[in-house]
Amino acid sequence: MSDNATVAPVAGRARIEILDVLRGLAILLIFYMNISFQASSVSALFGDFRTIGWTPADRTTWIGLQTFLEGTQRGVLELLFGAGFMVLTAKAMTPDGPVAVADLFMRRTLWLLVFGLLNIFVVLWVGDILLTYALASLFLFPFRLLGPRLLLALGCLFALFTAVTGAIEYSGRTSLVARVEAAQAQQATGAQLSADHKAALGEWQKKLDRFKPTAETKKELEKERTAYSGGWLPYAQYMWNSWTSFFIGKGLLYVMVVEAFCVMLIGIALWKWGVIQGQRSTRFYAVLLALTYSFGLTARYVGALEISSFAPYPKTIWITTEFARIATSIGHVALINLLFKTGIGQRILSPFKACGRTAFSLYFLQQIIGLHILFAPYGLGLWGKYGWATQFWIATGVIALCVVVANLWVLRFANGPLEWAWRSLAYVKRQPFLRRPDEGVVA
Repeated sequence: MSDNATVAPVAGRARIEILDVLRGLAILLIFYMNISFQASSVSALFGDFRTIGWTPADRTTWIGLQTFLEGTQRGVLELLFGAGFMVLTAKAMTPDGPVAVADLFMRRTLWLLVFGLLNIFVVLWVGDILLTYALASLFLFPFRLLGPRLLLALGCLFALFTAVTGAIEYSGRTSLVARVEAAQAQQATGAQLSADHKAALGEWQKKLDRFKPTAETKKELEKERTAYSGGWLPYAQYMWNSWTSFFIGKGLLYVMVVEAFCVMLIGIALWKWGVIQGQRSTRFYAVLLALTYSFGLTARYVGALEISSFAPYPKTIWITTEFARIATSIGHVALINLLFKTGIGQRILSPFKACGRTAFSLYFLQQIIGLHILFAPYGLGLWGKYGWATQFWIATGVIALCVVVANLWVLRFANGPLEWAWRSLAYVKRQPFLRRPDEGVVA
């Protein structure tokens, strides 16, 4: 028997349902963050985001999203990518494992990269994660045999780096605040300021000015308005230029790849410990939930309050940001596993299985609805019209639609249309599209 004969898609009961639920929820809830980049000015998002909307409802919504969801759904998907990697490469866990597994993995990854490029340059989604995950996963294969503790340690390296650099920034800003306070006290006495005091006040003023609109931000906003008031080509050109200048020009893509790779390693570790796939006890998940949420949510809530003060004082979130994101992401995994161990929890979460089985297609559907129907200049033209709270409810409507579409789809089809295309390309063989009554959904 050839190596190729040992590799086949997973179907029916062989699927791990909790992974479908986790994947489905993550891909749905990530739209709560993505919609702001489709419905609002990106210049405002990275500047004074109060201009998008800052009513009490907007402020509460923004703080809630920052605390519970910002970056964490991406984190859950990164953990699941590591777990999915282990499912796919299970037959290659020994040195004499079939070469076909590695071959399949590389084909899947390279086709994922292609889909990512299509998402960026055809669908026009600047915030695409597929390309990032494909590039990160290219380096995963040699790490599959490492022990979970070592994987966890390696996976925390990026978070450690951000904590160290954040601590340095925190220390420097604390020193600046002390210098500014000393200068202001000296000013109050009417005494002549020293060169150091003048420099401190000048540096402080520059940081205060960041919260004011500058000529550059006004220029960028005008570019956005022009792009959102024309036809498809100006709109597309703006999106292409945004991605290349931001992700390539400013190097964000490389940072995102490192971040994703490290969290994927943690996902592999959690898989080896049986955490992601629901193999641990109810008590274990309850303790894990309490530990991760108590640190992660607290640090992120404090960080949201610090950021929303709109003052250049030192912020603890500079130090805790990545560790808190990872902790909260793991907390989400623990919460869903804990709920899934109860009968009522399984009933509540059951509709999201279909979303996990069609997550790839739903991800594209979300972008098509947001980028080309709701907010495009040739669509409904709703760009720039709604604040944080209203965007939240619009996203909720889109998510509800996706849940309905996914559950109706899996009644008839073996998997989502893009899942089917991806797997057919990866296996170099046309996969079943219609669902036979005696078959489950293909993984």
